[in-house]
Amino acid sequence: MPETQTQVTFASRPTGWVTADNFALRQAPMPEPGAGELLLRNIYLSVDPYMRGMMEDRRSYAAPLEPGDVMAGRVVGEVVASNHPDYAVGDHAFAMARWEEYSVLTGSEDMRKVDPALAPISWNLGVLGAPGLTAYVGMVALMGPPEPGQQIFVSAASGAVGQVATQLAKRHGARVVGSAGSDAKVDFLTDRLGLDAAFNYKRYDSYAAALDEHCPDGIDFYFDNVGGEALDAVLARANPFARLAECGMISQYNLTEPYGLTNLTQVNRMRLTLRGFIVRDHFELLPGYLKDMARWLKDGSVVYVEDRAEGLENAPAAFLAMLKGENFGKQVVQIGADTSAG
Repeated sequence: MPETQTQVTFASRPTGWVTADNFALRQAPMPEPGAGELLLRNIYLSVDPYMRGMMEDRRSYAAPLEPGDVMAGRVVGEVVASNHPDYAVGDHAFAMARWEEYSVLTGSEDMRKVDPALAPISWNLGVLGAPGLTAYVGMVALMGPPEPGQQIFVSAASGAVGQVATQLAKRHGARVVGSAGSDAKVDFLTDRLGLDAAFNYKRYDSYAAALDEHCPDGIDFYFDNVGGEALDAVLARANPFARLAECGMISQYNLTEPYGLTNLTQVNRMRLTLRGFIVRDHFELLPGYLKDMARWLKDGSVVYVEDRAEGLENAPAAFLAMLKGENFGKQVVQIGADTSAG
């Protein structure tokens, strides 16, 4: 066991876009588990949009980071030392931990064992973890699933949450349209995921023009991952009693002057339902979701892709790329050797 480990700290609060200067690398003594604790060797780290909110000193569902704190994040790793009755050396586990090579945990950090025989362990940070459950909550559980023939639009449709949300909508017989930020992602949405239509929003003058072309019959259900102009355009094209699942607004997180919505009056006129949600409020649904999703992944009826960066030192760059939409699929960072794959 090494004497020290590498950690990534939150160096300073960003103004506008996050930059590499908002992070710092440091060496710290190797931690040792105490009574009832375990030591997890972190193998994969998840970088997610919600982390941007933790960099702000404002009210949110997640406590803000303070400069000097080690960045927080979800990990999957291997137990290498244990004084915990439920975890043995050699077990693989998911946990809410930190951007570091090794984490001492008590077993209460939203922690659960993962089985490498069921799927690659990194998938527990995506389709078999919080992003996948987020898609299920927003598309199926929160306001009832889409109905056959309904018009569904999913923004950021090739991302960690979007790729699952679109496929869940297709399973319910809806007509599904997705947006993405590159032609390759659009091809993935239509050719691999089977969406009825998809568009590269960067090729249009506005979201309004794109939706007029690809959603000519209006929108019955919108799964929102981006907010801003996309949300405004959907509000103007929502059918009566349409449902809008407000999952995220990544287009707004790095702006000093957020986009001002102009079509909010449609909420009343069209009797719309807008519902914001946070996946942590729905973790009781995870066991049932995991059972179904594991089956769908095994039989090939659900497709999943991830974008993997290498090295803890590259976690900040992977985080910035994800915020800019440069990732293709769920963004993870491999920070240790994965021996679970055989």
